[in-house]
Amino acid sequence: MKDTTTSFLSNNINEALSYIFLVFLLMSIIVILFFYFSRKKIIQKEIEKKNLEINHQKELLRSVILTQEAERKRIAQDLHDDISSKLNVVSLNTHLLKTPNLSDDELQDITNNITDLTQKALENSRRIAHDLLPPVLEKFGLHAGIEELVVEFNSSKVVNVIYKNDLMFDIADIDKHLHVFRILQELLNNSVRHGKATEISIAFKSIDNQNTCIYSDNGIGFDSNSDSAQKGLGMKNIESRINFLNGTFSLNSSLNNGVKINFTF
Repeated sequence: MKDTTTSFLSNNINEALSYIFLVFLLMSIIVILFFYFSRKKIIQKEIEKKNLEINHQKELLRSVILTQEAERKRIAQDLHDDISSKLNVVSLNTHLLKTPNLSDDELQDITNNITDLTQKALENSRRIAHDLLPPVLEKFGLHAGIEELVVEFNSSKVVNVIYKNDLMFDIADIDKHLHVFRILQELLNNSVRHGKATEISIAFKSIDNQNTCIYSDNGIGFDSNSDSAQKGLGMKNIESRINFLNGTFSLNSSLNNGVKINFTF
């Protein structure tokens, strides 16, 4: 009887141990599968995040290329329409000077035409060169370049631009500062043309040891959360320049509440 009881208990213990082993094995498999699929999901999320970043970089690069092509087209159009056409007329007038028996008045008119057209061609060539790289920016730095830009906009009497600067700009960083200058050009043009703003504020200061520009206007504003606002060529161009400067960018706007933009560089 004692042997039977011992055998029974032994069998029960073995069965219990078998069950425990099976449960442990099953739990181990479940834990392994859980971590496997969790890790797989995390990796998938990381891949999706990287793909989004790559696509975003592609969009920024595309906007830069489109902007450059648009700028080249505009310059080519300016050279053709403003410079070439005027020089062609100058050439025609020069040939007219060879016409025999010209009266003094005719000679004077032709000479005046040549002088006027040459002067206009020179002015337009200076304007095109200024658009490519403002001389004051190259000679005196970003602060002077922005001051001149502000004066140009204020002289239109359409808008009042207030500019304050607490930073020191190194003239050696002119290549990087040209991007900051172009960003402000884009923002000012957008505020006046599209935002119908009458007051604009530009402030440069150091925030948490970061060079920061705080830009705002009182224009009609827009929904900054809309896809069209985020994907517009102008905003992509601005973002691509800030990305080149390893900076950050934030935009806040709503209808009838103007625009506020902060960016670091």
